[in-house]
Order: sequence, then structure tokens, then C-alpha cells
Amino acid sequence: MTKPGRSIALWVYAGLLPAALLAGCSAEDMGKKRPPPLVGATAATPHVFVDRIEAVGTARANEQVTISASVTERVERILFDDGMFVGRGQLLAVLSQGQERAMLDGALATERQAQSQLDRIKELNTRGFVTQTLYDQQIAAVARARADAAEARAQIGDRMIRAPFSGYASLRTISAGTIVNAGVPLVTISDVSRIKLDFTVPETRLGQLRVGQPIEALAAAFPGQPFRGRISSIDPVIDPSSRAVLVRATLPNPGARIKPGMLMNVRVELGSRTSTAVPEIAVLADGDKRYVFVVTPDAKAKRVPVRVGLRDTGLTEVFGLDAGQKVIGDGVVKVSDGMTVRLAGKGGKGAKAGPGAS
Repeated sequence: MTKPGRSIALWVYAGLLPAALLAGCSAEDMGKKRPPPLVGATAATPHVFVDRIEAVGTARANEQVTISASVTERVERILFDDGMFVGRGQLLAVLSQGQERAMLDGALATERQAQSQLDRIKELNTRGFVTQTLYDQQIAAVARARADAAEARAQIGDRMIRAPFSGYASLRTISAGTIVNAGVPLVTISDVSRIKLDFTVPETRLGQLRVGQPIEALAAAFPGQPFRGRISSIDPVIDPSSRAVLVRATLPNPGARIKPGMLMNVRVELGSRTSTAVPEIAVLADGDKRYVFVVTPDAKAKRVPVRVGLRDTGLTEVFGLDAGQKVIGDGVVKVSDGMTVRLAGKGGKGAKAGPGAS
């Protein structure tokens, strides 16, 4: 008679054995039926790569100054409008100057009186009726009166606000009758006939820059409309914190379209060359090394180490490949070195890679 424990063990073994055999057969059958991975390959082709430096710059006015009041005084007149173009020396605002003009009138009257007295003393001195000391004292009196008049004129000039150069006035923030304190900004004048564009470049690219080099700048406000200029100066000092150098370019600005403070994308073209190119997605990394998979005539994926260079619109410059070699792009993550692959053909059907596959 069979023992109960042994009966249970035989029953379990009898139940598991068919399942194990079925699982083994299924895995084996699936392994035999799994096709090679379907991938897309592109021939490595020559491509013209342009070596350029790209940066972001800030536009600045050719000349810009904020004119402030040099005295505390009341504004009598405002002679400019918002955004108005003004010429060099044009009067922009007048501050109250009644006291200063009274001082000037007094100084001028004193100067006239002193000059008249000097003329009489000079004639008497020539005849020998007055001493040289009295004559010298009167000369000093005339000079003092002239100095007082010049001081009064200077004080009046401080109250006459003029444009130091031609340009556009800022938006007006003051009105006639306002009492302004010394140092309070009255108006900003910007000469935007030319624009200074400042941008930074890594010190590693410094040797590729030179004064006079052409640049191209793009602004988000004017898509597809590049502005062209030239490098006008390179800062002789490198920023030790960013390891970058400040570069300034000058751009013509007809129509004053570029505004000071505008952010612009800068491109400095350094040269061009024709090299072998492959899609960016075809280049894989292994640490600091780069490689691609090429398709051999017998439909095998072969790992080939490469060096990479410039990039341009989805293409990467590579060294170590011959033009015409088929490089796996789509589906490259599914392959390994020596694996058989299928190339995607027209209509989405797969075909083995051969000498004429594409």
C-alpha cells in the first residue's frame, strides 16, 4: 500500500513535469522564431560643416547718458516729448534761475563800473597823477567783477539742461512746476544710430577671434531678419570666475530697430570644411569614447569607434568612417556588435542587408 505522503509527492511531480516541458518548448520555439531586429541605416555622406561660435549678447546704445539735475530747483519748462529725436546742444528743460540772473545783472553792472574807473585811472597813471599801486588795485577789481559774472553765468548754465549729443529722449517722467533735487534724473538720451553688442566667449575660443571679424545677430522681435556687424573690440582681461572674455561688436542700426537692452543671439563664423556626416542618433557613447554601428555586407552590425566634431541640423561630423558606409540610426539601441539585423525597406517591410541594401 502506498503511503499518503509519497502519493502527494508523486501527484505534484506528475502535475509540474508537463508544465516544465511545455515552458521549455515554448522558450525554445520562441528563440527559434524571433527575427533579427529591424533597423534603419543611412549612408555616411560628405557634408559642409561651418565652424562657428554661438553666444547670447546684450544690445547697448552707441552713446547713452542720463542727465540729472545738478541743483535743487523748480522746473520751469520742459522742451522735449516722449521718444523725441534731439540734436546736440538742444535745450531740453529749463530750471528756475531768477536769483542767478539777478546776480549776473549785478555782476555785469559792477564790471562796467570797474572798467570805467580803470580807464580813468589808466589815463591818470600815464600822466603820473596816480600811483601804480592804485592802478593795480583797479585792475584786480575789474577781474573780480568779471569772475562774479562768470560764476553767475555758470549757475544759469546749470539750470539750462541741454543734450550732450544727438539721440532719442527717453519717456518723460517730470512736469513743469516740479521741484527736483540735485541728482534726480531728468531725461536719458540714447544715440542708437549704431549698436554695441556685448557677448561672452569661452577663453578656449579666444585664439579664433580677431577685431574686424564679421558677426551675425538675431533678435526674437525680428525673426528671420539677421543683423550683421563686426567685432570692434575684445576685452584684454578674462573673467576669472566664468573663464570667459567679453567681446564687443558694432552693428549699424538703420531705422533704430534694435533697442538698447535687447537680447540677441550671436553667431561668429570661423570657417567651413567638408567632412563625413552621420545622423546624430547614430552616435553612441561609452564613457568618453564614441562609436557607431555599421552594417556589413552579410547583414551584421559592426561596432566602429569614431571621433566626433561639429554638428549641424541633425548631423554629426565623424572621423574614422568612409563615405558610403551604412550606419544604423533608427533602432540602434536594439543591436549589439556582431548581431544580425534587418534593414527597413519601402512600405515598412524588412530586408536583409546586402551589398545593394538601403
